[in-house]
Amino acid sequence: MAKFEFKLPDIGEGIAEAEIVAWHVKVGDEVAEDQQLADMMTDKATVEMESPVAGKVVQLAGEVGDMVPIGSVLAVIETSAAVAEDRSTETAAESKSERPLGDGAVQPTKAQEEEMPVTAVEPAPAKPAPAPAPQPRPEPEVAAGAAHVLASPAVRARARDLGIDLGQVKARDSRIRHSDLDSYILHQGGSVSARGAGSSRPDETIKVVGLRRKIAENMAEANRRIPHFTLVEEFDVTALEETRAMMNRDRGDNPKLTLLPFLVTAMCRALADYPMLNASFDDEAMTVTRHGSVDMGIATQTQNGLMVPVIRGAQGLTVWQLASEIGRLSDAARNNKASREELTGPSITISSLGPMGGITSTPVINPPQVAIIAVNKIEEKLVPIDGEIEIRKRMNLSLSCDHRVVDGWDAANFLADMKPLIENPLRLLS
Repeated sequence: MAKFEFKLPDIGEGIAEAEIVAWHVKVGDEVAEDQQLADMMTDKATVEMESPVAGKVVQLAGEVGDMVPIGSVLAVIETSAAVAEDRSTETAAESKSERPLGDGAVQPTKAQEEEMPVTAVEPAPAKPAPAPAPQPRPEPEVAAGAAHVLASPAVRARARDLGIDLGQVKARDSRIRHSDLDSYILHQGGSVSARGAGSSRPDETIKVVGLRRKIAENMAEANRRIPHFTLVEEFDVTALEETRAMMNRDRGDNPKLTLLPFLVTAMCRALADYPMLNASFDDEAMTVTRHGSVDMGIATQTQNGLMVPVIRGAQGLTVWQLASEIGRLSDAARNNKASREELTGPSITISSLGPMGGITSTPVINPPQVAIIAVNKIEEKLVPIDGEIEIRKRMNLSLSCDHRVVDGWDAANFLADMKPLIENPLRLLS
């Protein structure tokens, strides 16, 4: 037997180290070739590390949250001497010519694939763990005085949860029902409460790692360095919602339209006159870069935290194309398939919680950007129009700006210029 050292490969240009965000094996585990060992994170891209050999894990580099330098040993695997020698030779050759992919993975060249030797040792298939024997379902606990009482299992379970002795409950007939429990509770003056409804549980300490750690660092830095101000404007989206519904009915093979593509279109149209909002601020060099293209960041909630994939050149896309890109990028972010290029370099960001959004919000700017818009939920309101009261769909947009770059006057006028576009879909789509 021999020990094979699996070293963390170069998983991105300019990357010096990566963070361990999850281990999928532990010391002592038997692993097969190509079995996933760990998830490593650089910037906002998570990369899956797979074992190049089959064998037994005898050493791991660290714990979740630790930083591992590129080229250092990530895991030591005990395997056959022949396999270890072959893989060590291949690893040395690959380190000279590996090509980084967009998502941080590493792919051998075509010549390497042709010259790659075939190992004589087949990875042993993992034996499935035996299914646990079914355990008999425990009978519901009943009070001593309730053993002879007639009641359904559901009533007995409810009484047990409430801490009620069924022997004390009067039944209207021979069997105690839920209505009898309700009557008993009312006669007790509400003193009976469900056990566990307010029960405590042990404190839990969770290590902040990976994307959640980066979010925490970025938001703290943004709050510390950027003097935010937020403006909120109300928009009538009745006509826009009617237009959206009409377009969805006749969409054919096009993706279903949400409100977001229309709002991105309105932002792009208005930003042409307010380039100071579509900008980046380098506060160390004291320079502002006003971007000619609108690279729209779409804040996307994932299981690991908030990610912001980017639509490049959003100003040149139709609402249908925007809807397609929003769907594609959001799925890629949620499935950890978004490339580094798709997660970096937005010039401005829009964030929406859809129907879950509140009435208003104060979004935090993601530096070096200088502006972000948050979409709040749509509400039906009674609105006076030409002396008549009508029910209209209204929605607030919250615009946060960096006051070092953007003046309140410009921010207010930007929202004012978006208003006729959003409230008049024909003007928006023309």
